[in-house]
Amino acid sequence: MLAQVIGLCLLGLLALFVVFTYNRLVRLRVHTQNAWSGIDVQLRRRYDLIPNVVETVKGYAAHERELFEAVTRARAEAVDASGVRRQAEAENQLTQSLRRLFAVAEAYPQLRASQNYLALQEELSGTESKIAFSRQFYNDQVAMLNTLIQSFPSSLVASVLRFRPREFFEIDERSRGPVPVQS
Repeated sequence: MLAQVIGLCLLGLLALFVVFTYNRLVRLRVHTQNAWSGIDVQLRRRYDLIPNVVETVKGYAAHERELFEAVTRARAEAVDASGVRRQAEAENQLTQSLRRLFAVAEAYPQLRASQNYLALQEELSGTESKIAFSRQFYNDQVAMLNTLIQSFPSSLVASVLRFRPREFFEIDERSRGPVPVQS
């Protein structure tokens, strides 16, 4: 009789552990999805600003057609990217294109003095900072989720319930830091 009671208590504790661990996994998965959504919102904002920047620079440096096409192409690839790894690769390419665009813009003093250009620079700079913050928040959530998925004994629950580690949103070393937008 006592063995049955102890067995039932152990079974109950095991069930509570599984439920508690499952709920933690779900909560972290939702937090990770929410954090990715935050990145997506800021990236969309960035994508909306880029055509305005290109058009403004175009007015002063119309002969840089190849550069404008490269920025437009990189933006289109970033907009169409899906998945964390593919999105990171597309963002790296877009950041490199924007760096080249701003380097060209530095050669035009009238452009750098343009109020429209300055406002776009300021807005893009703010957006770049928000992207960096959102990326860090997402990676923090992924780290917590992945740690729980890979830690014993929660790894047993995670594997049975098919929770998989998420990818970090990593950027290329050359793309670290915001796009320079000096005035």
